[in-house]
Amino acid sequence: MKITPVENKVFGAVVTDVALGSLSDDDFAKIEAAFLEYGFLVFPEQFLSNEDSIAFGKRFGELEFAATSVLSNQDVNEDGSRGEVLDINSQRMRMIIGNEAWHTDSTYKPFSSKCAMLSAVVVPEQGGGTALADTRSGYAALDQATKDRIAGLSAYHSNQYSQANDLGDFPMQQADSIYHGEAYLRPLVKEHPQTGVKNLFIGRHAFAIRGLRRDESEALLKSLLDFVVSDEARVYEHKYQPGDLLFWDNRALLHRALPYDYDKPRIVIATRVAGEESEFAYSPTDPEAEVGRRALADELALLRAETNDRRYQATTASSGKAAF
Repeated sequence: MKITPVENKVFGAVVTDVALGSLSDDDFAKIEAAFLEYGFLVFPEQFLSNEDSIAFGKRFGELEFAATSVLSNQDVNEDGSRGEVLDINSQRMRMIIGNEAWHTDSTYKPFSSKCAMLSAVVVPEQGGGTALADTRSGYAALDQATKDRIAGLSAYHSNQYSQANDLGDFPMQQADSIYHGEAYLRPLVKEHPQTGVKNLFIGRHAFAIRGLRRDESEALLKSLLDFVVSDEARVYEHKYQPGDLLFWDNRALLHRALPYDYDKPRIVIATRVAGEESEFAYSPTDPEAEVGRRALADELALLRAETNDRRYQATTASSGKAAF
């Protein structure tokens, strides 16, 4: 097995000469150490089966969801056949397009995600990749005054907020979907539970920093995100080839999908590892949760009047939901 750091970047590595479908314990230990050091790993030409993807994911913990095509614009059936390319106005395509803004997975749930992976099956000729940004080096590069300012600050996180704010998409609220009406308070500065390294825990789902006015919160969150991605050494864009596996640490990085021609097939098989106790905010039954619900409801009411100029013009999809 060979682990090669990505050139001209402060993070990331490419792992070759290993078969993830028949991984020894010794090789897994090396991969896990590299994952914690580099933040993301690229495994070219793996062509993993769903069973292999699930087995590899389970090495890292309990799975939030396993070997699904929910982030693709075509469904893959159990027999391997494929459905039609999804309508651009369907709720799932709205979700997929929303993922083109920088984010960390599942911060809008009680447990944010530990790590995630995408296995490429069908990729468009242009676009359709995944970009990643290192929030560890981003935090380290902040001036001390900014570090002091954000220490102890927390923001709410909601996927309903991000869809509305980024796209003017207002999904139907349903308890069994990712659009559930809850907003979870999370610190702007997170300490990685395994490495102890601090990073910025921000992205599109974050809003309403507690203790700041709305305009102050929006400006601070934007400035922090802009700073992280302002240095090319902290940003990597992966162009998939069929068979590639991209694997990243949600506790240390931001990521986003890159746009493509949505009429062309893009099939990636997604597996996400659930967060552990260090990723827990609180449960919906906690008294703190009611404060988050009110903050989200107030923000959505304001966004209803502010997002008519965005892609979906403050509308709700007429078909489908994005529950996973």
